[in-house]
Amino acid sequence: MDASFMTVLVQAVAAQPEEVAATAIQGTDLIKAGALIGAGICMGFGAIGPGIGEGFAAGKACEAIGRSPENAGLLTRTMLIGQAVSESTGIYSLVVALVILFGVVLGG
Repeated sequence: MDASFMTVLVQAVAAQPEEVAATAIQGTDLIKAGALIGAGICMGFGAIGPGIGEGFAAGKACEAIGRSPENAGLLTRTMLIGQAVSESTGIYSLVVALVILFGVVLGG
């Protein structure tokens, strides 16, 4: 074994309980860490759906305008309404992530 590893191990074993308690991870720290990770996952998965949906809608609208340029105004309006509805799921995930952050991390 490495001498420096043994030195650290001996110091850790010889540490006073007060020193260990001061550096130990408490239950509230684990809850806060879980909330931060959960909020990040919530936003990550919440952004995938709107991103794919809006990209798909824009691509199909471009194809439709290419086939029928005289209906470009109607197609664009319909596409934008569809994208707004699709974006609402991303906004919902943002709200959930903010509730998690402000409720657990800052409120607790």
